[in-house]
Amino acid sequence: MTKFAIGQSMPRLEDAGLLQGRGVYSDDVRIDGAAHAYVLRSPHAHARILGIDTTAALRAPGVVAVLTGKDVEADGLNPILCSVPVKNFDGTPRADPKRPILAIGKARFAGDPVALVIAETLAQARDASELVLVDYEALGATTDVVKAAAPEAPRLHEELPGNVAFEVQFGDEAAVAAAFAQAAHVTRLDIPNQRLVANPMEPRAAVADYDAAADKSFLYTPSQSTHIIKNAVEAVLGVKGKLAVRAQNVGGAFGMKAMPHPEQALVVWASRRLKRAVRWTSDRSEGFLSDGQGRDHFTRAELALDKDGHILALRATTHSALGAYMSFFSPVPPQSIWVMLPGVYRTPAMSMRLYGVLTNATPVDAYRGAGRPEGIYAIERLIDVTARELGLSQDEIRRRNFIRPEELPFKTPAGLTYDSGAFQSVMERCMQEADWAGFPARRKAAEKSGKLRGIGLAMYIERCGGGGADEAPMKVTRDEVVVTCGPQDNGQGQITSIVQMVSDKLGVDVEKVRVVTGDSDLTPPGMTGGSRFAAVFLAATSGSADAIIVKGMEEASGMLEAAASDLEFRDGRYWVAGTDRSVSLFEVAGKAGELLTSYKRVPEALTFPNGCHIVETEIDPETGAMAFVNYTIADDFGRAINPMLLEGQVHGGVVQGLGQALLEHAVYNADGQLITGSFMDYAMPRADDMPNMKIVFQHTLCKTNPLGVKGAGEAGTVGATPAVINAVVDALDAASGVRDIAMPATRERIWRALQGRAA
Repeated sequence: MTKFAIGQSMPRLEDAGLLQGRGVYSDDVRIDGAAHAYVLRSPHAHARILGIDTTAALRAPGVVAVLTGKDVEADGLNPILCSVPVKNFDGTPRADPKRPILAIGKARFAGDPVALVIAETLAQARDASELVLVDYEALGATTDVVKAAAPEAPRLHEELPGNVAFEVQFGDEAAVAAAFAQAAHVTRLDIPNQRLVANPMEPRAAVADYDAAADKSFLYTPSQSTHIIKNAVEAVLGVKGKLAVRAQNVGGAFGMKAMPHPEQALVVWASRRLKRAVRWTSDRSEGFLSDGQGRDHFTRAELALDKDGHILALRATTHSALGAYMSFFSPVPPQSIWVMLPGVYRTPAMSMRLYGVLTNATPVDAYRGAGRPEGIYAIERLIDVTARELGLSQDEIRRRNFIRPEELPFKTPAGLTYDSGAFQSVMERCMQEADWAGFPARRKAAEKSGKLRGIGLAMYIERCGGGGADEAPMKVTRDEVVVTCGPQDNGQGQITSIVQMVSDKLGVDVEKVRVVTGDSDLTPPGMTGGSRFAAVFLAATSGSADAIIVKGMEEASGMLEAAASDLEFRDGRYWVAGTDRSVSLFEVAGKAGELLTSYKRVPEALTFPNGCHIVETEIDPETGAMAFVNYTIADDFGRAINPMLLEGQVHGGVVQGLGQALLEHAVYNADGQLITGSFMDYAMPRADDMPNMKIVFQHTLCKTNPLGVKGAGEAGTVGATPAVINAVVDALDAASGVRDIAMPATRERIWRALQGRAA
């Protein structure tokens, strides 16, 4: 029997089963007699659908049904809707382009679902799909976010006046203009943030079953929120209250599995039509085309400073690519760029014009960090270029502009209030751990070997812990503690954290704690995303544990024949104060039948994890190949529930950030075809691409939640991209005066920069 307290590095409870092959993913769900679905997708990025002939396909062996947009219309299905309202700068609401689950009249990106072929086997469904005849009229396409915003660009949705779905003005333009007018120095920088593919280990999947007697459907699908998927699919099909969504193990999500995709509604619809189970699993090529993608922003930014290098104002214009349709959360990431633009710096005035633009590409939505990495990348690159233009060191420009501890709580011009943090102290700790002072000598030694050595520093801060309430129902029986969890684990170690919290609060062995999750019929609403789990759900779990202790006190007082006021609770037992008389929590629950409670945590404010990344790199000027020499991180996550899990989250986040910085890019050609549509073309980070990381924690407790935690799941991604690009630029600047390079900084792009050639 084992107990773990908060703050201990408890090993993940989830790992043993996963490593022994006992995980249960959506494709492991076996339902007798299930038919197989195959999605026929548009080969064109933009085309009218003049007609679809399914006659031959319906006659093919094993085919059960072929469904098209006409069937969607005939059954009166609703489109998938974006859930986030946006008000344009002129007061009008954002555009609301409709996304049918099968294309109706028009395909708007290469990969847009056009028909669903259902057969007894997947091979039969694939073969039959080749017999579906679709008459396309190809149209002009654009995937460039700035060009797509122009009035003359091919229009994706005829019911809209153009491709700009929303245009928002943030900040005080007049104050910013006045600050720029008196500035002693202005830095200007174009900052592209390229499109990425999520590529989780487990592809998307959906298995639907139908209980005709109850008129109820069951959908098994990997998700970050069973309730979000349930509500969205019910809305599409018009079957409110007739669907349960279940998710067991989820093999990676990164934001992409939080939002609904057409295939989830398609299989439920098909299952209800056929009154039998229907299953669909994406293959990797299909995932490249159809999984919700990430990033794809272009920002033009300017920073105004006085003669001493103090920031006066910041302004930016961002074009954010939405893809062919507005996905479920898609307005959130670009608006998060705005709120993170000040970073950890005093910025007296700030403004930003944001354009959300429809393009002939796969829809974009939240991807690890969801706008916070893009915002921090923009300010940290601006700060780095400014330091070089002013002849200041990377750390000195930051020292002059840090928000100081005595200024906290500090309200930024973007409207956030930072409650805690010691930004200069964290930077100096990271510099010490990285041996910043010894870098010049290491650079000289590298030069003797013909290599270019660079060092890059980046500060980060992000907002976490927001969103709706989380509730943590808790039950204690004579044998166990059961916690019901709405947020869905997808690799973060959430079950371990819940068990550790309960073990610490109730003093029970971890083997006595069971977590129920992943079933919309059993769990309250909740979502995993935005690094909110610890600050919201774990805080709710802590509250439920406190309530359980109070609830058992009266029963314990009767069992111990003592007044409740004379009892104290410790180590899983109720004690009569000053005596050796006690009774266990489980004995009390057994006597009472069971103890039940539920605590709901409503976030009253956000949390702000922050830190510093320092990257040291070495470049071979003859080939452009870059190697990591050192990677040092100092993080402030508030209270650490489980330091080992924190380090794991940082490792994973850094890998995703470095993947973007150095390797990954979803590239479309002029016709809107994805030309990086496989792992032969899209460079995923591998083990030998990644550095060893030295991670230290320097926590200041968060003041906006009872646990003092800040969140950690996306922090590594937020800090990694600017740190590595700043390091690469530092090496290039010393060798050839290059002060900027676009992501991904591939070896070819680095080599071309050294040769003075455009990539």
